[in-house]
Amino acid sequence: MKVSKKVAGVEYAIRDIVLAARKVQQNGMQVDYLNIGDPVQFGFQPPQNVRQAFIDAINNGENYYSSSEGLLELRQEIAKKENAKGLSIGAEEILVTNGVSEGLDMVISSIIEEGDEVLLPGPYYPPYASYVRLHGGIPVEFAVDLNNSTPEIEDIKSKITPKTVAICLISPNNPTGVVFNEKSLRQLVDIANQNNLYIICDEIYDQIIFDEKFVGIGKVAGDSPVIVLNGFSKVHLMSGWRVGYIAFNQSPQLDDLRENLPKLARVRIATSLPVQYAALESLCGPQDYIHDFVSEVKERRDLVVKRLNEMPGLSCPNPKGAFYAFPKIEDKKFGTDKEFVTNLLEKKGVLTVHGSGFGEKYGSGHFRLVFLPSLQVLDSAMNKIEDFVSSSK
Repeated sequence: MKVSKKVAGVEYAIRDIVLAARKVQQNGMQVDYLNIGDPVQFGFQPPQNVRQAFIDAINNGENYYSSSEGLLELRQEIAKKENAKGLSIGAEEILVTNGVSEGLDMVISSIIEEGDEVLLPGPYYPPYASYVRLHGGIPVEFAVDLNNSTPEIEDIKSKITPKTVAICLISPNNPTGVVFNEKSLRQLVDIANQNNLYIICDEIYDQIIFDEKFVGIGKVAGDSPVIVLNGFSKVHLMSGWRVGYIAFNQSPQLDDLRENLPKLARVRIATSLPVQYAALESLCGPQDYIHDFVSEVKERRDLVVKRLNEMPGLSCPNPKGAFYAFPKIEDKKFGTDKEFVTNLLEKKGVLTVHGSGFGEKYGSGHFRLVFLPSLQVLDSAMNKIEDFVSSSK
């Protein structure tokens, strides 16, 4: 039977690689899963007041369809959060989604026609390219200096064509931990404005910052056509509850999109109402747990980056945000990055993700690992990786 060419081009290396890990486990080897960036799977849980808000919503009968745009009180609090980062919007500019992934799908499907091009930071989070391809577009990677956390401005300019419709930003970045500074964000907004492009900015890791203060795109957005994607999976430790949002800047250029994109929200009905009440509590309740979470993750980052840079044949930039390391495989004896990841899994039982799964052009020759497990687990995994790179032929 026929399968759509569009869906055949969809890839998600982070979860696709799990199939290989299952085979290794079936052969009796224990696997250290360092592939998925889910804090909850590594022991971090949303605070009790947030869990209680979810339970209370259910017990209070808040189990019906919410409005398709989302719970009004939640949208108001989200607008306050985004305004604190620089935007100037109200609840009417917020649309609550089933995670950032649904929001991304809605945005891409609303702006892409067959053959349109979307600029993505190389390397990028895989669903960006997959959704662009799914809706008939062409993903185009632009270069990012991983050591200095800066986009290569001239490279971006050289890749803009009459078919380009948007620039996507992910800051802090998955998979690299790059965090764009205010100057870089301003340059990117200027380029977008000069070329009449949408700016889609994913800030899902906005409070998981280690060394410098985070600057959101809202601070430099002005009245530009900026669309912010964010959610509650990472900072608020609500990954399994699937709640995110789209925030539209108050730009006249977004008027048509603001009118038409919500049709997609109505078609899919609504986001879970009890979960929205939990998300509301996560914004209104105590925030101390976020600081504690980030402090623990920073300690893990420091261990992993130090260990990786001490290993022969590897080098690792220091991630400034999120919870991923993206080491470069300097030694060619390991073969391709996918061969490196596969052999590491089969020989040592450590599951990472091949860098080419985050874009062939700039991801190849790297691998990504998550530094969310305990220090003990990470130290053990680093020992296994070090043994692998020291003994591989």
